[in-house]
Amino acid sequence: MKYYLIVGEASGDLHASNLMAEIKKEDTEAEFRFFGGDKMQAVGGTLVKHYKELAYMGWIPVLLHLPQILKGRSECKADILKWQPDVLILVDYPGFNLSIAEWFNKVRKSKGLKTKIYYYISPKIWAWKEHRIENIKRDIDEVFSILPFEVEWYKKRGYNVRYVGNPCVDAVEKYFSEEHEPCPQLEEVKEKAKFGLIAILAGSRKQEIKDNLCMMIQAARRFEGYKPVIAGAPNIEESYYRKFLPEEHKNVAIIYDRTYDILKESVAALVTSGTATLEAAIIRTPQVVCYRLPMGAIYSFIRPFLLNIKYISLVNLVAGKRVVHELVADEATMQNTGNKLLLIMPRGIAREKMLREYEMVNQKLGGAGASAKAAKMMVELLRNEKRAISNE
Repeated sequence: MKYYLIVGEASGDLHASNLMAEIKKEDTEAEFRFFGGDKMQAVGGTLVKHYKELAYMGWIPVLLHLPQILKGRSECKADILKWQPDVLILVDYPGFNLSIAEWFNKVRKSKGLKTKIYYYISPKIWAWKEHRIENIKRDIDEVFSILPFEVEWYKKRGYNVRYVGNPCVDAVEKYFSEEHEPCPQLEEVKEKAKFGLIAILAGSRKQEIKDNLCMMIQAARRFEGYKPVIAGAPNIEESYYRKFLPEEHKNVAIIYDRTYDILKESVAALVTSGTATLEAAIIRTPQVVCYRLPMGAIYSFIRPFLLNIKYISLVNLVAGKRVVHELVADEATMQNTGNKLLLIMPRGIAREKMLREYEMVNQKLGGAGASAKAAKMMVELLRNEKRAISNE
């Protein structure tokens, strides 16, 4: 069968690549075409456009690159129509993907196409823009959820989703089960650190790095004898990180493709909100979640009117309570971040409690196998659909 996938960032590329690998096991004749990244390309198939060309966050970056985004959307539509896949698999990236789903749902109805529309890694409409549930009900045939609390949330709104487990568990387990060459840069930093490392995960988008990196480094540097290490996002060049480092810390190590190693080797981490918070919990690295924003005071004031959730980190959302400290908007200062980090450093008064509660979070997520489970479900549903059509 023919599978068309669309992702918009590095984490989507990772999880989609694992899904593709599992689909190939279920469907040995699977063909792939995708808007994606290097990891998906490594699995096989045709990369139509790299997500780096379309990954923009915030009103100003989006407006500045609007012609490029609109062109990419048009190219995507034309390519889907030309290839006519059996299924369109959308991975997170809601602004782009929901518009593609709405367009294609209209097209398939008008043309009588049998292509299915699946959503893998549901858009976080439970956080904000809850009205998008109506789009999903109208346009999406199946949602494959990776967060346990989403099942009940959708059910209350009249839509059933399939929980498949969390692919971050798969990704972490797979990584540490494989042989990897030693990382000389990481080993060098470890040797220079008197007491240990502090991981800095400043986000996968340029705006997040611009807003958070300098503050995170300064907070980590309060702890003498510890070395901060930046886990580089694959789509962000090193020179961009260096732009936002304080002058006295320009030599901080930036290491690519070793995020899981960095987290495992670090005594604690400073992490912006997102998938990385869950990965840190799975690896059992104590963390502080900090998400600084421009005009933070204004955001803090209007946040209750924008967000429908109590927490911003996936760790706390999965737990249903505060497990990790969250510093958002104007709360994310160097002083506050350093103070919270102190609590979870070795001998910190909150460290052991956080590690115990990580176990509860991991139990809720379930074990590895999310990618395999999702792939099996998708292929089985598609085959059943084909049988039903042939019997008409």
